[in-house]
Amino acid sequence: MKKLGKFLLVGLSLGLGLAIGNLLTPAASAASTEYYVSTIGSDSNAGTSDAPWKTLQHAADTVSPGSKVYVRGGVYKEKLKITRSGSASQGPIVFASYGNETAIVDGTGLSVSGNEGLIELADVDYVTIQGFEIRNFTTASKNAVPTGIYVYGAGNFINLSDNKIHDIKNTATPTGKDRLGRDAHGIAVYGTKAPASIHNLTISGNELYNLVLGSSESLVLNGNVDGFAVTSNLIHDNDNIGIDLIGFEGTAPNTAYDQVRNGLVKGNRVYNNSVRNNPSYKSDDNSAGGIYVDGGKDNIIEQNYSYNNDIGVEIASEHAGKATSNITVRSNVIYNNRLTGIAMGGYDDERGSTVNSKIVNNTLYKNDTLDDGSGQLLVQYDTQNNVIKNNIFVASSTDVLIYNGYTQNSGNVVDYNLYFAPGGSSGANWTWKDKEYTGFATYKSETGNDAHSLFVDPKFVNATNGDFHLQPSSPAIDSGSTDNTIIGTEDIDGEPRAKGKAVNIGADE
Repeated sequence: MKKLGKFLLVGLSLGLGLAIGNLLTPAASAASTEYYVSTIGSDSNAGTSDAPWKTLQHAADTVSPGSKVYVRGGVYKEKLKITRSGSASQGPIVFASYGNETAIVDGTGLSVSGNEGLIELADVDYVTIQGFEIRNFTTASKNAVPTGIYVYGAGNFINLSDNKIHDIKNTATPTGKDRLGRDAHGIAVYGTKAPASIHNLTISGNELYNLVLGSSESLVLNGNVDGFAVTSNLIHDNDNIGIDLIGFEGTAPNTAYDQVRNGLVKGNRVYNNSVRNNPSYKSDDNSAGGIYVDGGKDNIIEQNYSYNNDIGVEIASEHAGKATSNITVRSNVIYNNRLTGIAMGGYDDERGSTVNSKIVNNTLYKNDTLDDGSGQLLVQYDTQNNVIKNNIFVASSTDVLIYNGYTQNSGNVVDYNLYFAPGGSSGANWTWKDKEYTGFATYKSETGNDAHSLFVDPKFVNATNGDFHLQPSSPAIDSGSTDNTIIGTEDIDGEPRAKGKAVNIGADE
């Protein structure tokens, strides 16, 4: 629910049925060559451990496929642009901090020219960036876009892992009715070619924080990105969206390829991301999603924790006549987000739609902390043929569980959920197709939804302290729909689904 046009960068499909580990693992490589970079080295040296190079860029301009560039601890005040590729036969080109040392790529005092990364990967295959601290790339110039790591063009087997990215900022004053011109990213991957895509992409174990993003995102995939895994990242305390999968912005030159697709967003922890103090937005805006799919398709979002953001998870399309489609949101824990837990559909009737998607086995707890009445699930404009099953919904003090304010929404299946609210069964509130219902029995009989659902305390172990596992006496145990087409194989902890006679409701099995 961004409500602003994102900053547009101008510039092989991989099925999710395959194991993502195999999908993103390159072939065995030949023996690698090791090189070293040190702040006390010299680019006239041989690049060995005893005679290291001094600059990252010299290493990038020198090494060949299969090379490992170990960067010794220290501060490197330079930009790094990688244009050389590794290969399947010889192995990737790897840039990594050496051992337990931390190499810091610091942008203090460096200019930002247009859309630019402190580390850039341009049209490369088989490249790994691992274990760096990337920081202080900032600008006060309107329409310049500083980025911690920026990947663009087309490419294959790119791995961004275990990096710490912070203080990437654009502090320009946004202008105009839409307050544009202030943009930055922590990590940005833009598939700007077609039909060649960015694929076999891994972004794992990174921490992104203290980013001043304007109308942009902490970690974004945009355009022709086909086949990826965004896993186990920690994204927090930024002034806009945490993770974003985007389509329909014209990033790829062919509209048939201009969607982020066939990917996995798994095991991330996303929190404290909000536009509340962001001058690119109005003061009453609460539209920063922890995890957002805006125009993507065929993606899975599972086993994530999303809390204290504006919105926990949003699957929507900002583009009229265009659909976010076949998104599966399952086994996530989503709590204490300001506007709502999960939002779907266009944020107004001039936007696009959400179709053929599945929201299953999630635990949503006391979102809508603004007391806005948007509830735990916000069903927005033009949602069609979606499945909402096996979720736990615990209302905030508003007692609102689901808010669906559009009569046009059709074909959505809602059942086998567990509801609870402070006001009890008779005081709980649902709005369905713009009609408000108070009381669980009334809501069920009037809408036909939730024939097999429950209204009862789910009995979490310790929700106050963020432990949403189920007590042994929880009524959610073995009460879900056992539908192998939607539930997946693992719960929030990676444990098998359907341990008992049936599937549990909620994220915990």
